[in-house]
Amino acid sequence: MTDAVFAAGAPAPEVFGVVILEGRIGIVLQHFDGPTLLQLTRTGAMTRGQAGSILADLCLAVHKTPPPPDVLTLIERLSPADELCHGDLHPDNVIMTAEGPRLIDWIGTVRGPAAYDLGVTHVVLTELAPEVADDPERPRAVNAAVQSEYARLAGMGPAALTAAIESYLPIVCLLVALGNTMPALRERLIQRAEAALVVPTGAERSEA
Repeated sequence: MTDAVFAAGAPAPEVFGVVILEGRIGIVLQHFDGPTLLQLTRTGAMTRGQAGSILADLCLAVHKTPPPPDVLTLIERLSPADELCHGDLHPDNVIMTAEGPRLIDWIGTVRGPAAYDLGVTHVVLTELAPEVADDPERPRAVNAAVQSEYARLAGMGPAALTAAIESYLPIVCLLVALGNTMPALRERLIQRAEAALVVPTGAERSEA
């Protein structure tokens, strides 16, 4: 997957090959030298707003990367859109190199709508990251900055972007829950997905 998105021109590391070491398969990747965006926000070397702007820039750059035909066959598709999505965009997956920010961990890459990608970022930064952060409000503030800047760069109204993201949150919550090892958080995400998928009855719709 990483090789495919690198070939497409996305800000991913180059793949040099696969090796077997002590019976385990390893991938030889281009070395990115620099701190992660998470490290910079933790130390205060970068503001939350700056981190959000960088993530939004990267997110839009990925979405504007046109996957060539040979890449399309390798990447799953999430209907209805056909944009390239990273699938796990958050500060710890961004390395700030001398040549600019670079993205790692492309295992969740899909072709789909930008709202799906931003939905993953939203859930990671507002649900998962606060559980382990020294300051739970930091990842939430970064997420708010990501959405605000992405809307500006994409020429969308903030409300329209929020609505688009919310339509994919049930899918994102379930996917994140399946890969999460914290039982309480996993249950909470599943409950949120189920609540969002409940179709109101006629009476409830009329009251609304």
